[in-house]
Amino acid sequence: MNPSGARTRVKICGITRPEDAVAAAAAGADAIGLVFYPASPRAVSIEQAAAICAALPPFVSRVALFANAASAEIRTVLEQLPIDLLQFHGEETAAECDRYGHAYIKVARVQPGFDLDLFNCRYPGACGILADTYQSGVQGGTGATFDWSLLPQQRRKPLILAGGLNAANVAAAIRQVRPYGVDVSGGVEADKGIKDAARITEFIHEVDNVER
Repeated sequence: MNPSGARTRVKICGITRPEDAVAAAAAGADAIGLVFYPASPRAVSIEQAAAICAALPPFVSRVALFANAASAEIRTVLEQLPIDLLQFHGEETAAECDRYGHAYIKVARVQPGFDLDLFNCRYPGACGILADTYQSGVQGGTGATFDWSLLPQQRRKPLILAGGLNAANVAAAIRQVRPYGVDVSGGVEADKGIKDAARITEFIHEVDNVER
């Protein structure tokens, strides 16, 4: 239920196994996220990511997630994998995000006082903004929600909502925020990095039910 009236897109992030990517696609996910941040329990190697990408059917976007990564690392991933979209989770500047000539979304870690319009202005080249929960010293994957009322209804760019989403709260989140898309990781897992096909299906079912 995004502002344009189109269906809400779904990204299943933190995929570490080909079978989880296949399950996400079968359930109707629009995108999967591959984490290239070594500190994350969901981090994958290029070899793992290649196997995951090879297992995906057409029309499922492959998103590569980085947090303050070296330029050489990002270029290597882009050269070796069929990445559709970059996701920057750290303190990257607009110039650093733009330098690859590749479509990207920038993560905003939301806390009281957050100004989405100002954040949009700082990243004019971003094709979307992903709003996640702020937690000091943590680059995403907090498993916690934030105060959704901090996000304005009028936006310059597509907004993707993340942060502690699961099948129990995603419908309410969509009704209140009306995002372009939602992003989930821990909310559909059996263990960190191991997705649960039934939870993925339930999550996407809840998203789809809001549209009806």
